Amino acid sequence: MATVTKKELIDRITDELNRTRPRAQIKGVQVKRVVQKFLDMIIEELAKGNRLEFRDFGVFESKLRAERVAQNPKTLERVHVPPKRSVKFKVGRLMKEKLLRASAEEGGSEQLEMSPSGQGSSGQ
Repeated sequence: MATVTKKELIDRITDELNRTRPRAQIKGVQVKRVVQKFLDMIIEELAKGNRLEFRDFGVFESKLRAERVAQNPKTLERVHVPPKRSVKFKVGRLMKEKLLRASAEEGGSEQLEMSPSGQGSSGQ
């Protein structure tokens, strides 16, 4: 399993677009602007508390976690944890199918863990 960076994705998208549309000759800097704007818009919408739905890919949802009192396991001291926003991602149908298919092709050693709500588990 490898890590793919934003730059590598931009390079792949640029190569693919130029391969499929040789006359267009799109530059990497143009693709970079679009990808960065897309990511910025996702962050902006999630910060507003909006839900982003990408059919067959998945849904990003911004949730406000309530404030709570936690306990330090070492000192047993009670600690106030303020409210904070977190992002939930629910895997879409097409992505889930492709991940399960890829898992089966690899011998089924890894499975996509799904919680009862249908959200993918990242193992964290």
